Amino acid sequence: MAEFRFFYKEDNRIKMSRTIETVKTVPIENFLWIDLNDVTVEVESELEQFLKIYIQEEEEMEEIEISSRYIETADSIVVNSQFLLDNFEEETVSLILKNGILISVRSKHLHSFNEIVKKIFANPRNYLSGYSIFVDLLATRVDYDADMIEDMARQITELSNEIKTEDNADDDALIAVKNLQEKTMIIRENIVDKQRVCSNMLKSVLMPGEAKAKLSIIIKDINSLFEHTRFSFDRLEYLQDAIIGLINIQQNKIIKIFTIVSVIFMPPTLIASIYGMNFTDFSILQWRHGVLFSIVLMILCVVGILWFFKKKKWF
Repeated sequence: MAEFRFFYKEDNRIKMSRTIETVKTVPIENFLWIDLNDVTVEVESELEQFLKIYIQEEEEMEEIEISSRYIETADSIVVNSQFLLDNFEEETVSLILKNGILISVRSKHLHSFNEIVKKIFANPRNYLSGYSIFVDLLATRVDYDADMIEDMARQITELSNEIKTEDNADDDALIAVKNLQEKTMIIRENIVDKQRVCSNMLKSVLMPGEAKAKLSIIIKDINSLFEHTRFSFDRLEYLQDAIIGLINIQQNKIIKIFTIVSVIFMPPTLIASIYGMNFTDFSILQWRHGVLFSIVLMILCVVGILWFFKKKKWF
């Protein structure tokens, strides 16, 4: 669903409008943030003419080259960054800063954007320009990444508690570990993207000093998240090795059972084979108690082998 929100200053307050007509009634210097969510090409064109900017196409926003991820001109900054959804899908967001106005272009609902809106109206004094909104938007996104990492750590702990014996170690457990590894990798890549954005912004001459100070704090938070993701990777690798080890133990037990059963039935099979020989001079075949004797002999062989295995503690 298309949505656009205009945040602007009026009478020492911050107001929000959802109509495109706002650009015709509010002076351009009063705008702080223009948020575009899945808007039409016509709306983008109108805003491009009004703000004298260029809004990239979706294909351009998703380019992985650094030259496409961060662009700085004499009076503007363009940042294309990845924002994670709850299902770990990545949404590319284009953030444009020009003349103190932040323009965000996206195509999906993002919690961090709604959260920053709440902060703006809760404490409007902290948001004097689009630079402040941009920095707090990054900080909010990093906070959400931290929450996702904590949730991942909780899932790893729960999975580890479930894998206590070889009976709980199976293919499903390995698949669960693999899925957690992939999610952790996605979060780490997302954090790297934020670190790169903050590093480039710190080098920019267009960023005010106050914003750079907040960016330095965000980078410290990002570095701490790297440690958490590395620890999660180590835990998952250890858990994966433990599951594989338990599966091997389980398979060895099964093979051991088959081996014992095979050894137990080898002597009775040998006896039955001997008695099955059809030689004419095999006088024992004419014995009256030969069948009973062979059965008893088979039973004694089985009991003897079981006793021997038990004594050796092989089962």
